[in-house]
Amino acid sequence: MDRSTQLAARPTALPGGHPAPPGGPHREHPRPATDLTREGDPAAESLHLAAAQVLRRNRTGSSTVPSRGLYPHQWSWDSAFIAVGLRHLAPGRAQAELETLLAAQWGDGRVPHIVFNPAVPLDAYFPSPDFWRSSTAGRAAGAPAAVETSGIVQPPVHALAAWLVHCADPGLSRARGFLHRLRPRLAAWHDYLLTRRDAGGHGLASVLHPWEQGMDNSPCWDGPLSRVEPAAPRTFRRADLDHGAVPDRPTDLDYGRYVRLAADYRDGHYTDGARDFAAFAVEDPAFNALLIASEHALARIARELGDPRAALRSERRAAALTRALLARLWSPRAGMFLCRDLSTGALVPERSVAGLVPLILPRLPAHAVDTLVATLRGEHFALGAAARLVPSYDLVGHAFEPRRYWRGPAWFNTAWLLERGLRLQAARRPGHGALRQLADALGQSVRTLAPATGFAEYVDARTGEGLGARGFGWTAALALDLLHDASGRGGGGAWDDPRDRGHREETER
Repeated sequence: MDRSTQLAARPTALPGGHPAPPGGPHREHPRPATDLTREGDPAAESLHLAAAQVLRRNRTGSSTVPSRGLYPHQWSWDSAFIAVGLRHLAPGRAQAELETLLAAQWGDGRVPHIVFNPAVPLDAYFPSPDFWRSSTAGRAAGAPAAVETSGIVQPPVHALAAWLVHCADPGLSRARGFLHRLRPRLAAWHDYLLTRRDAGGHGLASVLHPWEQGMDNSPCWDGPLSRVEPAAPRTFRRADLDHGAVPDRPTDLDYGRYVRLAADYRDGHYTDGARDFAAFAVEDPAFNALLIASEHALARIARELGDPRAALRSERRAAALTRALLARLWSPRAGMFLCRDLSTGALVPERSVAGLVPLILPRLPAHAVDTLVATLRGEHFALGAAARLVPSYDLVGHAFEPRRYWRGPAWFNTAWLLERGLRLQAARRPGHGALRQLADALGQSVRTLAPATGFAEYVDARTGEGLGARGFGWTAALALDLLHDASGRGGGGAWDDPRDRGHREETER
């Protein structure tokens, strides 16, 4: 019996053989005490119950699928976002979500972007396990033998999620040794990204495939992808079109290039050498901002575990990453961060929501914050004006498409990141009331549009029309988080500036 089957067959235990908390590992709280959930508030109560139902329906064993039809396996950053919401329902289940994912970590430290469920038919999703062949093609890189995974990664939001999950029930977390067991895996994950994936040699992690950054068909990839010879259409079948409308999904040409990149990486045994960086290698602001936020979270985890030296190391690394992000990817002319194509050495002249995500960083200079907020509210993203949620791509850009995946539609995970980022920056500058008002409005839009669209995968940024899959996992989870932790105070300092905790001299010397 493989690892996934074992987990599904043992509802009384959590991954790693550790005992379930009293009352069962996934006992859900019907109505936690929270920021916005109050007796007599029917909208809040309805959102809570509907979001919880989505997360129950999407549960498979010890993990949660993004959607039952379109994405029937466990996805890496989806599970991290889902755990953030689950912490308000069942902290034990939220812990299991991350533990199950990290149990499939490779020996070299990478966390694969998909962990496959062997009970799902091979033709239900492409690329399927027989395409990736992780246990054989990835053997030299330490791929697990007992479970099949993909060979690429997704954004490193996991340490941040682990810290937030811990804060939901510190007693349970400590009793189960949750952080103690996860910390070595999270540290190895960050080490992998900052060593093997520093393709540019300037201290930032690089992505080798558009799927790694998570915004699959963003116009930011059009230039770099144009150099990739697409796989022949007859060599693969797109299962995604069985569940999604053609105008809403990536094109066949894009998919052919995705398949070519993945196949070449697989055939090179998933090594991270110069050959693998040649075809497609990009430094992305959102990927690296999430790495920085998670490095700050890793510092908090180290302090919780009584290791101030490791905490200091993580804070220093986060500070160095922030400096590198500003030096490499900040564009005053664009008014935001841009991607850098390592093949040409040039910044990619496309404005995407990825360039706004660094608002989540506690050490971002005030001038950068002010410029990002102006861009967020201006014609390119129009938050508070023409846009109901933040579009994934420039509203006036040449490649904008209002319905096609990451080429224009608004997504709930990026809305959550920007809401948390605006709230962090507002806390750093108490006199700047506009930041808090913008965060409040964005949070309210998420709480309104998520249930109104049936917890859609994404929406038309201007109209709010639901697009893509319904009953989407992270949409439900993150709406739940913005309901139960609207102020951001339930994160145990996750959204604070580390200098406010008296570590300025330590981290800057």
